[in-house]
Amino acid sequence: MSEKRWFLAGLIASLALTANAGVIDQKLDEYRAAGAATFNADAGQALWQSDNNGRSCTQCHGEDPASTGKHAKTGKAIKPMAPSVNPKRFTDSDKIDKWFLRNCKWTLNRECTAQEKGDFLVWIRGQ
Repeated sequence: MSEKRWFLAGLIASLALTANAGVIDQKLDEYRAAGAATFNADAGQALWQSDNNGRSCTQCHGEDPASTGKHAKTGKAIKPMAPSVNPKRFTDSDKIDKWFLRNCKWTLNRECTAQEKGDFLVWIRGQ
């Protein structure tokens, strides 16, 4: 690959990560406005790994968020959650809302709190 193409690839990746950080920061501000306290990456990781009557985030996404997951029922591949590996993750506010709603209800049998969402986002953006 030419030097120019490497530069362009790096620039595109950098822009994607910047967009990612902006949307995550926006969501964190929303969660604070909804009453969340200081976010804690360790709590986000604990939520990721928690077992809830046989269901967990890791059941489909795997232990390592930088790896490809596999849907528990359909077997369909799930792209990595870690923004460092998949810069398209967490760049769309509506998709973040959609997937938190769907996955929290399936995994926890309830909606996630603003605190849980913020804790998770703080943890996952470091992955």
